[in-house]
This record gives sequence, structure tokens and C-alpha cells, in this order.
Amino acid sequence: MELDRWFSLFGICLLGAMSPGPSLAVVLNAALGEGRRAGYSAAIAHGAAVGLYGLLTVAGLAVVIARSPALFNTLQIAGACYLLYLGIGILRHACAAKPVADSDPGGHSWALGGFLVACLNPKLAVFMLALFAQFLEPGDGPRQKAIMALTVGVTDACWYALVVSLVSYHRLPRQLGRGGALIDRLFGGFLVLVGATVLLRAVF
Repeated sequence: MELDRWFSLFGICLLGAMSPGPSLAVVLNAALGEGRRAGYSAAIAHGAAVGLYGLLTVAGLAVVIARSPALFNTLQIAGACYLLYLGIGILRHACAAKPVADSDPGGHSWALGGFLVACLNPKLAVFMLALFAQFLEPGDGPRQKAIMALTVGVTDACWYALVVSLVSYHRLPRQLGRGGALIDRLFGGFLVLVGATVLLRAVF
């Protein structure tokens, strides 16, 4: 894969990762609520799910998702329900007013959250199809396709890991103090709103 073509792919992937949405809310909440380890776990797992969609795209399987209304809607509904589950859980955590210092630093559940919030988003399949169509050429072999899939996943994971590093700088979560509950309410409310909106659109 030519370097200029790769840089173009990287730039688009980075801009896509930087766009705010439920994924950013999940990663930020993991970092601010449970610590840097949880944030990194969510970031890496999210990147792995994005990379998985990249692999599905180069393998031709993403077309099945994008062109099958039943499968697309099923994934959308599952994703919306998961966002609602996450949002309600975060809101309950905020109402309990659990101190950040006493929270469990483990990142396994947040890794699952980061993976599922991306994996249950079928719009990623549509995005990957549109993206890769601009860069795949008839003569590209497995190596070039693997590089493209790896690029989208690693770029996504690195961006969110950078976000985690920035918000964790100088122990920002502990400095938030009582503001942590307010941030939890904002993140939780946002996820519930997005989940409810996606669910209503998918059902009706």
C-alpha cells in the first residue's frame, strides 16, 4: 500500500474516531469513574471491535450486514438496548454517590462495554464499506487488506487511549470531587437519550 494512500486512510480514520458520540462517553466514563486502567481497557476493546468490522469489510461480510434490513435492525436494536443498559447503570451509580477513590480499578467490564458499544453499531459496517471502497484496488492482496483493517482498529484504539491519558493527567478524576456524580449523570443521560432515540428509529 502506497504511503500517501495510507496517510489518507489514516486521516479519515482519525477524524472518524474523533467525532463525539456514545463511544466517547463510554470511554470517558470508564476513565473518570473507574480509573486509567478501565479507560485503557475500554479504548483498546473499542479499537478491537472497529478493527473487526474492518476485517469483515475486506472479507466481504460487511455487505451482508449493510444490505440485510433484518440483520441491520437487529444489531441496531441490540446496540440501543445496550446503550440504555449502560446509561441506566451509570445513572444508578451516580445516585448512589459512590466515591471515585473507592471504586474498583478493574477494567474487565469496561473492556466488554467498549467492545460491545462498537460491535453492536451496524453503521460501522456502512462506514467501512464507504471508506474502503475509496482505497481498495483490484490488485490489492491479503497483505494490503490486512493493513487497512489494522489501521482502522489501531487508529481508533490509540485515539481513545490518548483521550484517557489526557483526562487522567494529574489524577483529574480525584480532583473532580463532587463533580464526579454530575459527570456520571451527564454521561448516563446522554447514553440513555441516544439509546432511546436509536431504539425508536429502529422499531418505528
